[in-house]
Amino acid sequence: MLSRVCRSGSQSFTHRLLPWVQSTTLSRSCRVQPSAIRHVRSWSNIPFITVPLSRTHGKSFAHRSELKHAKRIVVKLGSAVVTRGDECGLALGRLASIVEQVSVLQNQGREMMLVTSGAVAFGKQRLRHEILLSQSVRQALHSGQNHLKEMAIPVLEARACAAAGQSGLMALYEAMFTQYSICAAQILVTNLDFHDEQKRRNLNGTLHELLRMNIVPIVNTNDAVVPPAEPNSDLQGVISVKDNDSLAARLAVEMKTDLLIVLSDVEGLFDNPPGSDDAKLIDIFYPGDQQSVTFGTKSRVGMGGMEAKVKAALWALQGGTSVVIANGTHPKVSGHVITDIVEGKKVGTFFSEVKPAGPTVEQQGEMARSGGRMLATLEPEQRAEIIHHLADLLTDQRDEILLANKKDLEEAEGRLAAPLLKRLSLSTSKLNSLAIGLRQIAASSQDSVGRVLRRTRIAKDLELEQVTVPIGVLLVIFESRPDCLPQVAALAIASGNGLLLKGGKEASHSNRILHLLTQEALSIHGVKEAVQLVNTREEVEDLCRLDKMIDLIIPRGSSQLVRNIQKAAKGIPVMGHSEGICHMYVDSEASVDKVTRLVRDSKCEYPAACNALETLLINRDLLRTPLFDQIIDMLRVEQVKIHAGPKFASYLTFSPSEVKSLRTEYGDLELCIEVVDSVQEAIDHIHKYGSSHTDVIVTENEKTAEFFLQHVDSACVFWNASTRFSDGYRFGLGAEVGISTSRIHARGPVGLEGLLTTKWLLRGQDHVVSDFSEHGSLKYLHENLPVPQRNTN
Repeated sequence: MLSRVCRSGSQSFTHRLLPWVQSTTLSRSCRVQPSAIRHVRSWSNIPFITVPLSRTHGKSFAHRSELKHAKRIVVKLGSAVVTRGDECGLALGRLASIVEQVSVLQNQGREMMLVTSGAVAFGKQRLRHEILLSQSVRQALHSGQNHLKEMAIPVLEARACAAAGQSGLMALYEAMFTQYSICAAQILVTNLDFHDEQKRRNLNGTLHELLRMNIVPIVNTNDAVVPPAEPNSDLQGVISVKDNDSLAARLAVEMKTDLLIVLSDVEGLFDNPPGSDDAKLIDIFYPGDQQSVTFGTKSRVGMGGMEAKVKAALWALQGGTSVVIANGTHPKVSGHVITDIVEGKKVGTFFSEVKPAGPTVEQQGEMARSGGRMLATLEPEQRAEIIHHLADLLTDQRDEILLANKKDLEEAEGRLAAPLLKRLSLSTSKLNSLAIGLRQIAASSQDSVGRVLRRTRIAKDLELEQVTVPIGVLLVIFESRPDCLPQVAALAIASGNGLLLKGGKEASHSNRILHLLTQEALSIHGVKEAVQLVNTREEVEDLCRLDKMIDLIIPRGSSQLVRNIQKAAKGIPVMGHSEGICHMYVDSEASVDKVTRLVRDSKCEYPAACNALETLLINRDLLRTPLFDQIIDMLRVEQVKIHAGPKFASYLTFSPSEVKSLRTEYGDLELCIEVVDSVQEAIDHIHKYGSSHTDVIVTENEKTAEFFLQHVDSACVFWNASTRFSDGYRFGLGAEVGISTSRIHARGPVGLEGLLTTKWLLRGQDHVVSDFSEHGSLKYLHENLPVPQRNTN
């Protein structure tokens, strides 16, 4: 049974812009958009993505990241998604959001189909209203009074509700899709339409014709005439249409769709009933994993439960259609759940036929947690021994490491910019420096974990201690820097933290061998799994959502990477800096001999580093002096491109290119020069345009220098020293996990101390709080006790 419900697009969108053609293939005449014309709308707050959509149907997608290539998509809306909580009427706001997302994907050139519930609920609302109205009129006539008694509403038969609600439901969809200039067509089916070969061909042809004309088919079981579902009625190899789950699966396979999205009122599949303490969402479900799932009761409305959804999903997967089951009712995610799934984000449960070779990232997180706790219980000497062994392996296995790094460099040639290639490159000297740094970390780790910071006698025989402990599980995400891996691993080992590492694919060969060496070192004390390298196709944004497994995220890479992670992290603190806009102020009393050396080293020694100089502030009195000329000549020799700040440009007849922004991190041989009148103006400029990373004053006046050191509010503030000293190794920390511009917990180069937190230990003898009340027998002493001296050897 096919009924056509379609109207032309709203006048404000396309009526005056596009030619419309008269449809001759449908039962009603209507105006439809030509299939050759695709317009990308700008009306939505959902981001558009541009991806190739051509794909040969046959096998389902193996990984979530491939879902962005899906062209033909079926979205199944469960009864719990479409209906209100009282099961009488539709959830209009939720439905409007779903229509918007479907419209976004349709306008990207995809072919969208909806399988929707809701007719029964919509009809129930209408019939209840009619019954109440009828009863109230009769009662008013019989009683002769305005006042109404309580009226009992009879149980409404589902088929009657469906008959009353079907037209209204479709009219609602029509009105919503019209807002986006998209036509919709209604198709009602029963099980017989799939079992009768002629009807199947007719249905298939109708659906293909609608998709060809850029129309969204809205499919539903004809609940007004459909017989009750029969248990175990599936034919061999064919799923029987007895609810909208099986209908969606059957439709997806018949139409050779790429993706089936099943929206319900739960997040996906769980290994235990949702809501129970031990329940964990199953990210990827494989055929044969049914034994790992405990099925609960069915949805509060509708005919199918989760078991029916899994059965339908597996049948569709076998037919070559990828499937995701997700929550379409949660107010925080329902507004973008469909587009998130298509973009490959970790939403709901993804059904895949391809099992990964190694553990999932969730399993790696659990291994890192368990391994980290074992690591924290080792003696300090044992942790130091692991780090010493890793340092030895870096030099002993030098040839294998450099060979792997050579493969990375060859594959990156032509794809990465020169500064990134330099970061990617390893050398013998780099490995030797790494080994030295690791030995420094081993030496400083002797009393890091479990060190007593404070002791207090609360009362007689009641003593309190504050001691250092590991943070937990760290996630370190780094780009193009394989030398970062052993540094961070050593700091995690020294501090007793579990560690998840996510490196860039451009350094995959180098990271792999360095991680193997790290695990070899950990194995000497049986804690191999404490450090994990994430090699799956996990997107960084998905990793940032693992708030139950990760305690701290540390990004190492470009400012854009750091900003993206800070934005994506959900409930997990991020330690790092988004920008390294470092300043150097050259005072009027600066030494001529020192200035050029400091500027050259800060800018030219490694311009891609986050602690490289980006803005040079020069006191106005130095303009047109030999010192100023020497600075400019040196920068010219070093081939540094100069950008003039507004004040500096005003002093010049022929100035360099004026800076577009005074808040720029160049990361290359480029430098902004600006003029200031005093040290106070330099400080004000730094506070306005800097990133609180590293700032320097060059002067021979000690009073001016101290004023600068005390008043500049940055993580690192130097006097007559290069900005490049802002580094954990150069500070004597052995290494660093990054440089933090945060004001909480750790700031500046973050070494071993920054990866520790504290806990309180209270030792008593049957003490209770009531003993310290006004009429109690004990009094608080709160005496400070001596703290054991720290071993500084």
